[in-house]
Amino acid sequence: MEIILLERIEKLGQMGEIVTVKSGYARNYLLPKKKALRATDASRAQFESQRTQLEAENLKRRSEAESVATKIEELNISMIRQAGDNGQLYGSVSGRDIADSISAAGVTVARGQVLLDRPIKELGLNPIRVSLHPEVQVEVLINVARTDDEAAAQLERGLSITDIEDAAEAAELAVALAEEALAVADDKDAETEALDGLVDDEVAERIAADADGDDGSPEAVAEVPEDDAANESNNS
Repeated sequence: MEIILLERIEKLGQMGEIVTVKSGYARNYLLPKKKALRATDASRAQFESQRTQLEAENLKRRSEAESVATKIEELNISMIRQAGDNGQLYGSVSGRDIADSISAAGVTVARGQVLLDRPIKELGLNPIRVSLHPEVQVEVLINVARTDDEAAAQLERGLSITDIEDAAEAAELAVALAEEALAVADDKDAETEALDGLVDDEVAERIAADADGDDGSPEAVAEVPEDDAANESNNS
């Protein structure tokens, strides 16, 4: 079916464009929501006669949406939920839950404006888009945690509480392994020093023994037999 867009539609086109869409999509959504007109000669003429007014109204709505977007960007949406140690929620966070939380924070948002592909089923930080106008979208951070303290920790670290806990455990393990490695190294150094001491003592003993057995030493001369000494005297 050919239609005339009365506002910008994502992935379809801008206001005033004539596009072709599936008949069901046009009849069930675009036409009832007054987002488009059937592309007939009469509707084309009607649109052209109202174009200026439609563009002015669209500009006003966009300006209001941009003002609301500024407020939403300043929000800190924490949602406290029960979850297991692995971070899996006992249930899930839906688009309606998010819309209600944003509205409770002071900015009214409808369920259909929350662009959530699938429910949130884990603890952590979730950037979610909110459509305030066909040309204005804003991202809001949904902080899902088990307690307010965990929500604060997640926001500060930029990680889910399970990732924070895993990182802490990994850090503790790294410290323990480092301390163990240092202890082993110290033991090896002590053993090496002891061996070096033993080697030094053995070398010293061998040197002393070699010195005691030298032929030019007093001990060697004293060991010459008496008969040999007498013969040497007669010969001289």
